[in-house]
Amino acid sequence: MTPAPVALTCGEPAGVGPELAVRAWQELGPDLPFFLIGDPGHLPKGAPVVPIREPSHTAQAAATGLPVLPHDFPAPAHPGQPTPQNAQAVLDVIARGVGLVQAGAAAALCTAPVHKKALKDGAGFAYPGHTEYLAALCGIRRVVMLLAGPHLRVVPVTIHMPLTEAARALTPELLEHTLRITRAGLIRDFGLPAPRIAVAGLNPHAGEGGVMGSEEATIIAPVIARLRDGEGWQITGPHSADTLFHAAARARYDVAVCMYHDQALIPVKTLDFDHGVNVTLGLPIIRTSPDHGTAFDIAGTGRANPTSLIEALRLAARMAAARAAA
Repeated sequence: MTPAPVALTCGEPAGVGPELAVRAWQELGPDLPFFLIGDPGHLPKGAPVVPIREPSHTAQAAATGLPVLPHDFPAPAHPGQPTPQNAQAVLDVIARGVGLVQAGAAAALCTAPVHKKALKDGAGFAYPGHTEYLAALCGIRRVVMLLAGPHLRVVPVTIHMPLTEAARALTPELLEHTLRITRAGLIRDFGLPAPRIAVAGLNPHAGEGGVMGSEEATIIAPVIARLRDGEGWQITGPHSADTLFHAAARARYDVAVCMYHDQALIPVKTLDFDHGVNVTLGLPIIRTSPDHGTAFDIAGTGRANPTSLIEALRLAARMAAARAAA
């Protein structure tokens, strides 16, 4: 039986998503069947496009062009110039992609970048971001963001908030929920039966025995001990973040769980900037996305690098295969 293809949402059509979809097809061709959901008129002029009526036609279409499941948009797309008229259609494409994966017509969802301001201005978008909208579509309250590259996987416990708020938001409950979702995702979707988890401290030198902060002793260490000693997890920490990401340290774990956004994203982007993939763990579907935004400043110029999108599509297919084999 032929595996279901990966669904790629078009994202903001005035960004780099349309041109990167074409370049991803040029790189992957029929070897990794995926189809784009979007308006064929938004793709670069002259791009090899094959409209399809349903996802099952993807593999055959991919031999000659980018398979596109057409979705009508009310306005044309001008690179670098988002229009509020298209905002609702961008959201509808995401919802359509989720529905196709839930129905089994697609194996996984890969999402091109959206522009939150354009969505808010044009459609009253009320979610903090793409991920929260996907969680709502799937009826899920808690999800986890994992960034994956060839050399490192990281998870931030707190994400888009000031550092002062991140310290207040860190609780034993939030940390434990994040760890449980992370471990379950690595087992189910990455084929790791006993994932090794390293947990960073919040403060410099992991608090240095309380001299530089108490969160390690009062919040982080008790959760680690309970999961390690009570449930047999392979989990260590809290570790000093400044020694957690060199090559020898990375060999000792499968994922590093960090306490705030930059603590996680700086090392993964330093090591794997072009190859980084954003994964949402905790959803009933597989979702990946490239680790970059709409890049309005270079949209339509042909300068955008397709590597992150290509890696996101490849990872989505691997995760789907791992889940199917579990």
